Amino acid sequence: MEENRIDQKFADLRAQGSKAFIAYICAGDPSLEATRLLALRLEAAGVDILELGVPFSDPLADGIVNQLAAQRALEAGATPHAVLECVRQIRRDSQIPIVLYTYVNPLLALGFEAFHRDAEEAGVDGLLILDLPPDEDAPELAPVGGMRRIRLIAPTTPDARIARITTQADGFIYYVSREGVTGEQASVAETLAERVEAIRRTTSLPVAVGFGVSNPDQARQVARLADGVVVGSAIVKRIAQYSGQPEMPELVAEFVRTLAAAAKLA
Repeated sequence: MEENRIDQKFADLRAQGSKAFIAYICAGDPSLEATRLLALRLEAAGVDILELGVPFSDPLADGIVNQLAAQRALEAGATPHAVLECVRQIRRDSQIPIVLYTYVNPLLALGFEAFHRDAEEAGVDGLLILDLPPDEDAPELAPVGGMRRIRLIAPTTPDARIARITTQADGFIYYVSREGVTGEQASVAETLAERVEAIRRTTSLPVAVGFGVSNPDQARQVARLADGVVVGSAIVKRIAQYSGQPEMPELVAEFVRTLAAAAKLA
């Protein structure tokens, strides 16, 4: 399989002895132009990989902060095709690795093969489908070209199933550090070290940890144990807080800079 931006980024960070900081934002919240500007500001603030949420009306893995972001994006007119056009616009100025965070229904509506082809052409590097477990995957749903299929592993995933999931993954493994939906948490899960080690016994892929990381101290704790730190709700919350202000991208980037720096100091 040909190498892409995700592989290269993790290889570069490994060579530097550093960890990946991954930021999630919902594409189209509050507008697609704001998303483009945010992507560029976040990269400058230290974000290594950008997760772009494809707005969906029933985001069952998301807590209230990200649900409301998807709702705002849909009301602003964001569609899967518009999200891909936003990626094309980002690619004019940036080569940051981009992962689409999505649900299966929008892809089924568009057609998997057509969506994968359009996404790769736009400059998408990976796809994370929240509600498509390996059991329900099929060859016709597989990515085309060099796009990576990022797989989720939960705290409740048995060891035997972890091995099955990791054999079907590439790019990196996304470990969901807590049961439930996305959202800020007061502390890092006590079982994190044990579960990351269980995953590493089955794969050489990098392990990134998300769901609940919301401040520099937590980012530092997670980065000591994993290969990457994912922050979403805490960033999306600031986007909503500063929405309507011309300096919103800079204000959000200022917050993210502290998280990214903490992750890299671990």
